[in-house]
Amino acid sequence: MLPLQNFLGYISQNSLFNPDQRILLAVSGGKDSVVMAHFFKDAGFKFGIAHCNFGLRGEESQRDEQFVSSLASQLEVSFYVTHFATKAYAAEHKVSTQMAARDLRYHWFEELRQQESYDYIAVAHHQDDAIETVLLNLVRGTGIAGLHGILPKKDYLIRPLLFLSRTEIDETIHENNYDFVEDSSNSGTVYARNKLRLGVIPLLKEINPNLERTFEHNILRFSETEMVLQDAVARLRTEICEERKHGIYLSLEKISTLSPKRLLLFELLKTYNFTETVIEDLLNSLTKQSGTSFYSASHRLTLNREELILTTIVKEKAYTNKMIHPSDTVVRFGDRTFDISYSHHITFENNPQKAFIDADKLIFPIVFRTWQEGDRFMPIGMRNYKKMSDFFIDQKIPLPQKDSIPILINGNGDVVWVSGLRQDNRYKVTATTKKVAIFEQKLN
Repeated sequence: MLPLQNFLGYISQNSLFNPDQRILLAVSGGKDSVVMAHFFKDAGFKFGIAHCNFGLRGEESQRDEQFVSSLASQLEVSFYVTHFATKAYAAEHKVSTQMAARDLRYHWFEELRQQESYDYIAVAHHQDDAIETVLLNLVRGTGIAGLHGILPKKDYLIRPLLFLSRTEIDETIHENNYDFVEDSSNSGTVYARNKLRLGVIPLLKEINPNLERTFEHNILRFSETEMVLQDAVARLRTEICEERKHGIYLSLEKISTLSPKRLLLFELLKTYNFTETVIEDLLNSLTKQSGTSFYSASHRLTLNREELILTTIVKEKAYTNKMIHPSDTVVRFGDRTFDISYSHHITFENNPQKAFIDADKLIFPIVFRTWQEGDRFMPIGMRNYKKMSDFFIDQKIPLPQKDSIPILINGNGDVVWVSGLRQDNRYKVTATTKKVAIFEQKLN
């Protein structure tokens, strides 16, 4: 007999879904997903079955697809299938085959959920999967968040079998005489998860025969501990972080008072992909000179006087030099758009977002680019040259910001305008100007 009441109780206890909602089941054909499908059928829930053919095991992959199709017919529910070129995707995106398969299936499940109007996607993870995930996270070092293992519910993804162990699923299969298919790759030790499943966990069960229940209770404690930590971090974020126009600013004075400093700073910054190693380097460098930067895959932290400045790393192609011709009326550069117009009416506004340039002095094509070491110009109102680097310091422009400011360069190499800040004195509108080129900066 199916432990149906335990199944229904787990769904209710964790508020996984309402009985009238439609659920898309991810079914591979293995024991776990077969048991899940029968649970849903016997409970009378509204569901459909989705199957991924990753094309990794030849005839075995075809066998699995045919089996799941037959199961869907037997249970009288809708069946959806897709085929992936998994190895090609892995090579193109430079990820492992396992990671490629994970990305492909979850992306497809979500697309299918939306297209077919399902409320949730159900996957058949169980208690042993949760144990393996916790152990993997401990080995790889993912912080406290990794210790709660697999959550029963996250966004549109639910896991209604987490109340069962692998042994209990085997018993359910045997007692009900359910057919299933076996994935031959599960018996190998190529993958880290299989090494834990086949080698490490059996040894742990010798020490503690009730390992599943122990981990169930531990995972609950870890999950509650994480909730307490995240509440504390959320309060800290409002105290330490200030969002401004060009990034997020963190007070070094307030960071110095954190305790425990390493843990709290890591939790504050992990959402921006900073690792514990980078946080360690940062803490050892807080007294260094301004301009020192630390990087994650997506963000940069820069020491700037009394603050840390957090900015998004913009892809280089966004700052590729942009050539401008006389016929151009709109130019995009990075996160900014420039409207360009010309007038024979000699006009000028004291507006840093606009440049009013003597058009006859422009040598086309002119260029927008970012600043370079050695750049200098003559700020309007001055008669002497000033290094661009010194100008940025005088203007108190943080390092991350100055690297993205568009600089308008004449065809002879002169700096004409530091957009949003200052024009060059040599190109200003004067009494002898006959035609004005007007550049107006707008943030996208």
